[in-house]
Amino acid sequence: MPAKSKSQQQAAGIALSAKEGDKKVSELKGASKSMYKSMSKIELKDMASTSRSDKPKHKKKS
Repeated sequence: MPAKSKSQQQAAGIALSAKEGDKKVSELKGASKSMYKSMSKIELKDMASTSRSDKPKHKKKS
């Protein structure tokens, strides 16, 4: 599942870092905390590795 925005990609990267043990889970906030709880390591890796070209800073609300 590719990231829809740079912010979403960054949150996935932070959550992935916690899953891999590089960051403390207690340091997570907001989107990265919910991604950590609800997504697998593979899903986070896919989202965090999305190309950044042509991505908005934030996803537009619909």
